[in-house]
Amino acid sequence: MYPSASVATSTVQAPNRRLVRSPAAAKDTPPPPFWYGGFASCVATLVSHPFDLTKVRIQTIVRKQHSWDWRLFGPTNMIRTMRHIVHKEGFRALYTGMDASMLRQATYSTIRFGLYDQFKWLLAGHEKPTFRQLLVCSTAAGILGGAFGNPCDVVNVRMQNDGQLPPEQQRHYKNVIDGMYRICREEGPRVLLRGLGPSTQRAVLITVSQMTSYDEFKMMLLKHLQWQNGLMTHFSASLLAGLVATTVCSPLDVVKTRIMNAHGHDGKRPIQIMMHMIRTEGVGSLFRGWLPAFIRLGPHTIVTFLVLEELKTRYFVHRQERQLA
Repeated sequence: MYPSASVATSTVQAPNRRLVRSPAAAKDTPPPPFWYGGFASCVATLVSHPFDLTKVRIQTIVRKQHSWDWRLFGPTNMIRTMRHIVHKEGFRALYTGMDASMLRQATYSTIRFGLYDQFKWLLAGHEKPTFRQLLVCSTAAGILGGAFGNPCDVVNVRMQNDGQLPPEQQRHYKNVIDGMYRICREEGPRVLLRGLGPSTQRAVLITVSQMTSYDEFKMMLLKHLQWQNGLMTHFSASLLAGLVATTVCSPLDVVKTRIMNAHGHDGKRPIQIMMHMIRTEGVGSLFRGWLPAFIRLGPHTIVTFLVLEELKTRYFVHRQERQLA
């Protein structure tokens, strides 16, 4: 992701200019602009939002299931859910809560990606960060990103699941601002912090599993398989990172979704909710919606890192062109 994780001898092609050295060769290059990660995530959300909504709908279904039912993870369950949404609520329903999702990415992902690069710069400078340093950076960035993004996440989950509720329980938020205002007025401002624990924990897990694994997979492809630092490397590393992140985060994601969607709060801790789900619905309930989660997070991760790498390449090339001018 960051110059310190790239190969020092690689080069990049500047548009209509001669080849210049890659960012790793620049000894005085600061971290890229803070907002790059948030912008890349917003672009990815345009692709992944319908799958995110489908994942939320599947996760909030309560079934009495004590044994594994692999059909819950299969494509037919996801497709059936999406067809049901379109048939019952219309195609536009797949993009319900888009404004809340975009605002969440603009806060949550901007902070995660921005701080991750800043922390790597502070700890490692121009050297390649160690695995331990990557863990520290991603954990700290995940905690802060999850905390700031939680209010938008609460509104996002409720808007996405509204069509599945009985008519008398539907909330009908007009947009993310209306949702926040009504929550504060009708339930109290503290409800916007509901699920903060599992949301922050999930943010830590997804930041660690997504960003750290991306950097590690990218370095493995560059160093051990001798791939070029280009589109194919970025695509492969981000695909693998999306697979790791989806699997690691699935249990907490299900628990977080149920807490945020609840009309009331019974005081149970996330671990208590998780154990209750295992007892009443089976272990498989913790991975309910895994396929739509991966189909959502996989393309989201790929598009995010491809856009982010392109932005960073253009940024560093532009800086070097200015230095050489």
